Amino acid sequence: MPCVSVLLPCYNAEGTLPEALDSLQRQSLADFEIVAVEDGSTDGTLALLKDWARREPRLRLLAQPHAGLVAALNAGLEACGAPLVARMDADDRAYPQRLARQLQYLDAHPQLAAVGCLVRGFPPEALGEGFRLYIEWLNALLTDADMRRDLFIESPLAHPSVMFRREWVTRLGGYQDHGWPEDYDLWMRLSLAGGQLGKVPELLLDWRAAPQRLTNTDSRYALENFLRLKAHYLKQGPLAGRETVFIWGAGMAGRRLSKHLLAQGAPLQAFFDVDARKVGRTRRGLPVLPGSVLPEWWARCPKPVLLAAVRVRGARPIVRRRLEGYGLKEGQDWWCVE
Repeated sequence: MPCVSVLLPCYNAEGTLPEALDSLQRQSLADFEIVAVEDGSTDGTLALLKDWARREPRLRLLAQPHAGLVAALNAGLEACGAPLVARMDADDRAYPQRLARQLQYLDAHPQLAAVGCLVRGFPPEALGEGFRLYIEWLNALLTDADMRRDLFIESPLAHPSVMFRREWVTRLGGYQDHGWPEDYDLWMRLSLAGGQLGKVPELLLDWRAAPQRLTNTDSRYALENFLRLKAHYLKQGPLAGRETVFIWGAGMAGRRLSKHLLAQGAPLQAFFDVDARKVGRTRRGLPVLPGSVLPEWWARCPKPVLLAAVRVRGARPIVRRRLEGYGLKEGQDWWCVE
């Protein structure tokens, strides 16, 4: 049994796969296997993998009709023989120390269910502003406390950078397809089940930006499906047992999230905002109130919780200071969701 199984789904990846496989061959850790799942490609991916399997004894090839990423991940996960599984995409590059450093980190932190690493976007000319800002935010979240605090803002781990304990993921039912991002869904389930997340504070993966990435082409990554995911897990986690839900932010972000929260049966009571143009209006038939009256409403409403949904760059620290000034504790009384 190897120490680590690298789970590598492949679909129409002949142009980038050699670079990804070459980066795995250069790993300083020798004791690992590559479980490559060929998902019914229409290009030369299968032939390329067969050629590599003849030359690289650590590569195990699973070929199946095209069934999509979640099915490929679960087929590969079932075939992985190691207790630790490292995800890798067929268009990314692992640094030589990646597997060794993540293995060491999990050995040193037995409480962790999964560990990521710092990532670098490439090639530079393909990096859009949104992707650059996301990576900057992602790389700033290092501890389980950091990631739990920001869990409902965005996915706190880059999927192809993660190594996880196979037992944890199989116990939670593997990867699941609910019409929203399968990796973000997994981090939600792990975190809500008590699994801790970590991150090696080192740059160990180059994460490719390309127009054909699933995040750009698959409807599961559309904004509405991110909001459905958030509402679903907010209801199971922070909103469980609460009788009053407030939203800070009556703009587009708050309105869109409120639709999905109401569909989940959340007891939404009011919106709060600092924009005088919004105060006094209604959203979803509920009042938009000035932020100054939040303490009064908080005191008289049963079991309240607040969700901060302000999608304006630089607003998050301002909102945090305001709510801390009201005596509310993040992660207990309120959560950032944008």
